[in-house]
Amino acid sequence: MLFKVTMDVKLPATMPEATADALKKKEKELAHALQSSGKWRHLWRVVGQYANVSIFDVASSTELHDLLLSLPLFPYMQIEVEALCRHPSSIHQDDR
Repeated sequence: MLFKVTMDVKLPATMPEATADALKKKEKELAHALQSSGKWRHLWRVVGQYANVSIFDVASSTELHDLLLSLPLFPYMQIEVEALCRHPSSIHQDDR
């Protein structure tokens, strides 16, 4: 199942820089692992924001939910999820 996920990160201004840096490092490591596995298919920045738009390819909405909860920055994110399906007018033969 494909999902479009928008993640808007809001770290507290009072968070120590070392704490924020450690969280970001863990987030990057997990994001790389999930991309390598094919579950986090695409990852784009949103210009001018500390936010991203991503495409996830997972077996179920429950798997996506669990994956999002595992992100180190999850407690500081506003997340929007949209389920996607193939459009009949697409000229592409796959979803990649």
